Amino acid sequence: MGELEGKTALVTGGAQGLGAAICERLAREGCSVVVADLNDQGAKQTAGRIEGATGNRCVGLHVDVTSEDDVKKVVDSAAIGSGRLDIVVSNAGILIADEITEFPAEKWKLVMDVNLYGYFLVAKHAGSIMKQQKSGVIIQINSKSGKKGSYKNSAYSASKFGGIGLTQSIALDLAEYGVRVNAICPGNLLDSPLWTDSLYKQYAKKWGMTEEQVRQKYIDQVPMKRGCTYEDICNVTAFLASDRSSYMTGQAINVTGGQEMR
Repeated sequence: MGELEGKTALVTGGAQGLGAAICERLAREGCSVVVADLNDQGAKQTAGRIEGATGNRCVGLHVDVTSEDDVKKVVDSAAIGSGRLDIVVSNAGILIADEITEFPAEKWKLVMDVNLYGYFLVAKHAGSIMKQQKSGVIIQINSKSGKKGSYKNSAYSASKFGGIGLTQSIALDLAEYGVRVNAICPGNLLDSPLWTDSLYKQYAKKWGMTEEQVRQKYIDQVPMKRGCTYEDICNVTAFLASDRSSYMTGQAINVTGGQEMR
């Protein structure tokens, strides 16, 4: 029996990477999980793999988190099976970086639309169901960039700073209804596809380093001398989703190996 046995969970951006790891962890803890993603096929494949591995119900559904109609449909669909929606993880997000005077305005706005407006829509419609049932947990996957400005990364950092303010505000709105709202602020996920498939190559070329030197540069910035892992984030997600954190709301939890302490 998992700690979250019988719960229903929805994870946006769940088709791959951290989102898929969170979906699998919630399923292993006993949840029925809806894997929601813009990548329909990826969501269905991930859901099938997780259901096969855990034996718990897992379905993949389409969602564009910047579309209110899409978000309402997927939230309502998640609640249909059990008549409840117990856990929502707002994980969908994008990162586009540029120096502020060179940043294309439409790309800056896109980051805000996905990372902040998308979170608002998910919380709005999930919160509506949770408010009626007088229970539920909303978790936003934020970033250490939500606590401290990020070099040539203004859109992402602004969206994540805003996400913490939104988390605190939603927590105040819904506390009296027994709904808890928290954020998780990961450090650099140095073994994730974003880094291994893209960022190492970009930074190596930009700085005239090898990819291994780039990796070591980022590890050296962490007091605990390692990158953040999916398991690190999943452990905190499972805790915040459970009754063990029943007196916690409006928090933005750092999972950064000591790199960020505020």
